[in-house]
Amino acid sequence: MNAPIPAIDGERLRAQAAKLRGRIIEMCHAASSAHLGSSLSCADILTVAYWDVLNIDPRHPDDPLRDRFILSKGHAAMAIYATLALRGFFPEAELDTYNTDGGRLAEHPPANQLPGVEAATGSLGHGLPLGNGFALAGRIKGEDFRVYALLSDGENNEGSVWEAAMFAAGQHLENLCVIVDYNKWQATDRSNEVMALAPLADKWRAFGWDAAEVDGHDVEVLARLMRNVPNGSGKPVAIIAHTVKGKGVSFMEDDNNWHYRAPTAEEVVLARRELGLA
Repeated sequence: MNAPIPAIDGERLRAQAAKLRGRIIEMCHAASSAHLGSSLSCADILTVAYWDVLNIDPRHPDDPLRDRFILSKGHAAMAIYATLALRGFFPEAELDTYNTDGGRLAEHPPANQLPGVEAATGSLGHGLPLGNGFALAGRIKGEDFRVYALLSDGENNEGSVWEAAMFAAGQHLENLCVIVDYNKWQATDRSNEVMALAPLADKWRAFGWDAAEVDGHDVEVLARLMRNVPNGSGKPVAIIAHTVKGKGVSFMEDDNNWHYRAPTAEEVVLARRELGLA
């Protein structure tokens, strides 16, 4: 008899996302690093993935039957590091070594250094092709793990993304899910002004994917969609998650200065207070 599917605990997930954002902000301040806004926009997606959806065990990070999660937008490395540490893949104290000489936590995720990091990313457009490889290999080997790839919206400018999208649809990789962190900003301008991304969900549908548009901060909706992979359509799944850059802190939200700025000690205190962590 199949075990009952647990209910989605939205309150628990929102509390975990607040803790994750607080830790990311502390890391950014300590390292005087960039990409804070981009890390905060995807915190709810990572929370849902690692605390609700993924079939993973931090004690066995190389389990061949584990679900795979690829942070294709590797500039949000702070977010994946904090997620993995809080989830128990490595000691949380190691987060204090982020972006320091000799440490394992580089400004973009490295390969073969940290448990839970599936691939070196940061050169945009590579995560989905890697996800294709994982998903196809699983099918060939008769293994039913799922593959999730988190892309930035600006990453959808890359031709390699659309080549990979065509391949996934052509191979019916229904165990593959893309989540686009659609926060509407790139490094220097609005995403839809740099390239004509909109209507983005329609583009993914045209490439043969089962695509849905959602509020990327609605943890219940994200969990329902991400749990339901494969979803019976016979197609790979694309979730276009409308998010806010800098989400969770009023003076950071939708302000692209936080693509490069690091918070001061005083701003860390203010941010943690807004997140209910003070």
